Amino acid sequence: MKKYSKLIIAAIIALIFIGTFVFLWQKSQPKEIVYSEFTPKLDSLQKTTIITGKIEPRNEVYVKPQISGIITEILKEAGDFVQQGEVIAKVKVIPDMGSLSNAEARVRLADINLEQAKVDYDREKNLYDQKLVSADEFDKVSQQLRQAKHELSAATDALQVVRDGFSKSNASASSTLIRSTISGVILDIPVKVGNSVINSNTFNDGTTIATVANMNDLIFRGNIDETEVGQLSMGIPLKITIGALQDMTFDAALEYISPKATETNGANQFEIKAAVTMSRDSDVGKKGAAKIRSGYSANAEIVLARADKVLTIPESAIEFSGDSTFVYVLTDSVGEKNYDRRYVETGLSDGVNIEIKKGLTAKEKVRGPEIIADEDKEN
Repeated sequence: MKKYSKLIIAAIIALIFIGTFVFLWQKSQPKEIVYSEFTPKLDSLQKTTIITGKIEPRNEVYVKPQISGIITEILKEAGDFVQQGEVIAKVKVIPDMGSLSNAEARVRLADINLEQAKVDYDREKNLYDQKLVSADEFDKVSQQLRQAKHELSAATDALQVVRDGFSKSNASASSTLIRSTISGVILDIPVKVGNSVINSNTFNDGTTIATVANMNDLIFRGNIDETEVGQLSMGIPLKITIGALQDMTFDAALEYISPKATETNGANQFEIKAAVTMSRDSDVGKKGAAKIRSGYSANAEIVLARADKVLTIPESAIEFSGDSTFVYVLTDSVGEKNYDRRYVETGLSDGVNIEIKKGLTAKEKVRGPEIIADEDKEN
């Protein structure tokens, strides 16, 4: 019995040894390399680039006071729509003491001159009624009286403007009322009630009361790399996607390319501007005009080059050697497959497929990358 047990154990060991040997021998045998194959086809290619930037109004107007003073009332807030001439805020004038003193002195002098003109007029009229002076002399005295009255009125108006910021004769155009100079949306009101403001002059830009912009006239502003700027031309279309409005895209047309580069992170960038077009008749236009805010981040897609109905193959089938490009064309599909290396002339590439200008026909097959079996992937 022990003899048979030993024989069985020996047989099992022998079988394990033989099986291991066969397995290792099979694994050591070279496997047939299998390649993917592609048939050239007619297709349209386009090379695009994505530019990051932002949406902003074409023009932002800074509303500033015409006089210096203190903000007493703010009638609007950021986000409100205002018409041209609509009042945004009110300013109380803090008069300059030197100007106020001069204006008061002018009124006193004008009043004195008017009193003297009245005396001269009464005297001259009495003489004229007695026919002791000519009509010409009487007209001169009358003219002087009218001039004195006008001077007093002008001096009084000037005093009111210096003291109050407006006069009774032009209260509707008071400079204490800060009015919007355009129709649009108020983007910002950086002042508060009680803030002191000054008007713009030679030495100061003045205090900004509000920033107003027409949000129906928008532009996209971004930067493009120097390697791509040479492929741009004025008027080419762009597709604008706003980060905060993922479901909406807008058309735009390129209208400006900076003639000078700026260096950003070691790369030369050129600024571009594109006019964003939103049709008011479309749902996108109506919703977009209401939702877009100044400064939104946006991406612009530009088609740099396009080729329609050209012969294409996957770019992975191309072998690049220096400035030349080659493909491996199937010559025999019976038994072991054979491929011939052939020079081809390539054209536009979109990063996935590439145009073949010369060297291939639509009936031929080209070799692609090697097909890796699942076993090799696991190993």
